[in-house]
Amino acid sequence: MKTIRSKLFVYFLVFVALFNVVSLSIYVSSSKLMDEYHGSFEHFLLFNSISQTSNELYENTKSYVLEQEDQNLTNYYQTFAKLEIEKDQLRSVQDNDQIQLKNYLNMIESHMRQSELTVGFVIRDDMERYTLHLNELENINAYIQDMTLTLIDMELTNYQSFYMDMQDRENTFQWFIVFLFVTTVLFAIVIAISLTDGITKPIQQLSTAAKQVSAGKFDGEPVTIASNDELKLLGDSFNTMRTNIRDLISEMKDKSEQERLMKELELKHLQNQVNPHFLFNTLNTISKMAYLEDAKSTSNLIDSAATLLRHSLGDLEKFVRLEDEVKVVQEYITIQKTRFMERMEFSIAIDESCLSIPVPRLTLQPIVENAFIHGLEPVEQGGKLAITINQTEEHVVVEVNDNGIGMTEEQVNRILSLSKPEDEEHVGHSTGLGMTNVIRRLQLFYQQEDVIEIDSQVGQGSSIRLLLPKDVL
Repeated sequence: MKTIRSKLFVYFLVFVALFNVVSLSIYVSSSKLMDEYHGSFEHFLLFNSISQTSNELYENTKSYVLEQEDQNLTNYYQTFAKLEIEKDQLRSVQDNDQIQLKNYLNMIESHMRQSELTVGFVIRDDMERYTLHLNELENINAYIQDMTLTLIDMELTNYQSFYMDMQDRENTFQWFIVFLFVTTVLFAIVIAISLTDGITKPIQQLSTAAKQVSAGKFDGEPVTIASNDELKLLGDSFNTMRTNIRDLISEMKDKSEQERLMKELELKHLQNQVNPHFLFNTLNTISKMAYLEDAKSTSNLIDSAATLLRHSLGDLEKFVRLEDEVKVVQEYITIQKTRFMERMEFSIAIDESCLSIPVPRLTLQPIVENAFIHGLEPVEQGGKLAITINQTEEHVVVEVNDNGIGMTEEQVNRILSLSKPEDEEHVGHSTGLGMTNVIRRLQLFYQQEDVIEIDSQVGQGSSIRLLLPKDVL
């Protein structure tokens, strides 16, 4: 992962490298230009020095001829050595293509040779010869002076061309500076925009998302940050935090709703029961008296009612096994058989391996009771109720079928959509629980929406299937 600090460091290195490259280029170009300038200027100085030294050598030779003193001879040798050095300097800068410069060097050598001959013949006291060589030395010296002026004039001509070239370079350099300045500014602007966009845009996204969260909106679009740095980590962490908060709130809402349903159950129990423990004890007493009086049917009926009451008095927040719910339903059916006699037919088909699955308390009995109250009671004869429990690969299926008056499509949709907290048309007598309450408690218990299926047609009965997940076993 690249960090913002590393990006800034890379941009800084790019600017430093660019600055150093440009500075080095300017330095090399300036150094080359100054070298050319110094070389040309040194030529002027060297030609002028050679001209003066040649003339000085002639004067010292002439002085020695006229006055043969040791001082004059010493001055001669010093001047001769100086001219020798300057000749070597000129030879070191000689260009093979410059014929005039070669001739100039030859003149200097001839000038030095004539001076040596003149001094030599003076020492031998050969007046005729040293006079001849002195005259020759004078002529060569004159040629050297003229040739020096010619070479200096040529150098001036070349220098003029060099000066024009230097002006062109200066103009080019000025344009280069302008181009460099504009390019650097544009490059800096692009880098600044890119860098600031990479920082400000993610911060703006995070700020907008944070405002949504502070306003209670937890289902906004995820914060997407393309850069691979600390801001991306911050955005991913924010998305995770918002998701966790949303899940937590949803869980709290579900728990709150489940608690509300439980409180509602307790309230209905309190509304529908007058001292239920006293009633339960009274039923037990009546059952024993009926048994002693040999009224076994009455005793069994009272036992069924007591069992039903005992189950309804249990802790509503704890789950029970499906087997317990089936036993309660069987006791309820016992009561209904006594009530309806031959008017109703009941059947139960159970897969015993399915009975250990946990279910919320008071799940199956309210559904069976609603089938009696709203489906079968209006039927005068031939009413049938069938309860089937089997299993598929993923579910335990509890199916309650009746051939009662059935329901309209609108009634079925209203029950499935949970459009009313408690539909008064589908509330049981014994528990006060409606289908909506049962369905919602099943959804909260299993944390699934699809827990029930209803097939019904008016006049043809109803089929209610509970789909209980097997993965809770």
